Amino acid sequence: MGTWDRQLDAAALRDWAHTAVSDLIVHIDEINRLNVFPVADSDTGANMLFTMRSALAEADSAASAAADAAARSDIARVAAALSIGALNGARGNSGVILSQILRGIADVTGRAAADSGEALREIDASVLAAALWRGVELVVASMGGQEVPGTIVSVLRAAAGAVDQCARGGEALTQAVAAAGDAAVVALEKTPEQLDVLADAGVVDAGGRGLLVLLDALCSTISGHAPNRSVYEPSPRVPAPDATAEHGVPYFEVMYLLAGCDAAGVDELRGRLEELGDSVAIAAAGSGSYSVHVHSDDPGAAVEAGIAAGRPSRIAISALISGASGLPAGSWTRERAVLAVVDGDGAADLFAGEGACLLRRDCDAPTPGAASVADVSARQLVRAVVDTGAAQVMVLPNGYVAAEELVAGCTAAIGWGVDVVPVPTGSMVQGLAALAVHDPGRQAVDDGYTMARAAGGARHGSVRIATEHALTWAGSCEPGDGLGIAGDEVLIVADSVAAAATGLLDLLLASGGDLVTVLVGAGVTDCTGDAGDDPAALNGILETHVHDHHPGTELVTYLTGHRGDVLLIGVE
Repeated sequence: MGTWDRQLDAAALRDWAHTAVSDLIVHIDEINRLNVFPVADSDTGANMLFTMRSALAEADSAASAAADAAARSDIARVAAALSIGALNGARGNSGVILSQILRGIADVTGRAAADSGEALREIDASVLAAALWRGVELVVASMGGQEVPGTIVSVLRAAAGAVDQCARGGEALTQAVAAAGDAAVVALEKTPEQLDVLADAGVVDAGGRGLLVLLDALCSTISGHAPNRSVYEPSPRVPAPDATAEHGVPYFEVMYLLAGCDAAGVDELRGRLEELGDSVAIAAAGSGSYSVHVHSDDPGAAVEAGIAAGRPSRIAISALISGASGLPAGSWTRERAVLAVVDGDGAADLFAGEGACLLRRDCDAPTPGAASVADVSARQLVRAVVDTGAAQVMVLPNGYVAAEELVAGCTAAIGWGVDVVPVPTGSMVQGLAALAVHDPGRQAVDDGYTMARAAGGARHGSVRIATEHALTWAGSCEPGDGLGIAGDEVLIVADSVAAAATGLLDLLLASGGDLVTVLVGAGVTDCTGDAGDDPAALNGILETHVHDHHPGTELVTYLTGHRGDVLLIGVE
């Protein structure tokens, strides 16, 4: 075990959710390869990841909105947020099951808090055992009371039993969680003995493997010890089934939330859906609403059944088998997205307004005079690629991702099925030029080429504030001087940001240009010097300079609030 033990309090439960998302990203390809039941559509890992990510997003949002520290430390609130997020964002049959496991935690922690009359501060072994057993009940109920041995439920039962035994023996939570993981491994490796389709394909149950990832993430969170597990690979005793050749396999997966339906109506709906297809799961979502899931060849009839029973919303229909769209079966919500790495609230608004998904830098802010830092890791990049929900992702690193991290992150995402195209943008001004010509109607390779060409055609530089005496290609500088930089070399040394900016503009526009884009960073408001260092006054100086010295060139300025270089300048 690790050298330290941690209470499973509200902060630790949120940390577990973060770790679970990261670990599911690492294991998604392995889990997908194991997926042969109930449909061999290779999406269990993706569905569990998307569901857990939705749970995490809700928990993070609830923590940010909490009125005080007491609310943020209420573990029942965190568990409830995870449950709500998972249910609202559940993907596939495995996602519905995961949402019910999280709801089990929410139900038990909420009941414990209500019984004690005060906020619950931590989960111990007895509470965790009760939560896992509640999860078993809810999962089985969502499947109409029909449990199939050799699935995730079998693994969950084993884990719950192990925690229960530890709790009854007075053992600490750390030991109970470790025992749960070990019991889950034993149960997981028995699943082929319980389900013939698993034995024929030579795999353990994919959902059970995903559950083991979640249990190991919990162990890592509270003990600092990440268990070493075997990598489970298919070893078929007969050729694995080809999903495209199977007969009788429903073509569509249908999911929706249902409100305004009573218990009798749910029973009637379940019967109707079982006539239309299989893998029926109806999970109670609280407040009289339900999450509905079915595989069917007639998605319209499945939705109509929901309309007859109540008020469906968030209707999602996806092909279980890849068709003309080319999207991985059941895995992605759209075909293509652009992911831009940005810094600053204004930059985030600017890129999001142009339709890009965002990856925000999260490092400590460098000093106003410091250069931009390439500090986004490969793991952050992979997670952000997954968060786009797209099968094809155009990545704009914008100078914030080191080359080795960019290659590692893109390679990892490509390795489990995302078509990632990194566009060589060394600055956010180049990123904007590339985004302006993005066309999702083109093939990915054509779109990437066009975006790369636009980025490469945008001459760019930056203005930085000198922090020390130094000798540059443009002469010596003193602290507080404005430095105009292009191609990683200081080409202008001036006594103010405004003077450095106008000098740099003249260099960049020496060969002409139709459009100048200036991104104003947070450091401008910290400058000392003449009035030209004020953002509004600076914009006026630049507009006058371009008008007087470069007629016919348009200037646009955005307050992006980025850190590092105080100005980023691009010319197209």
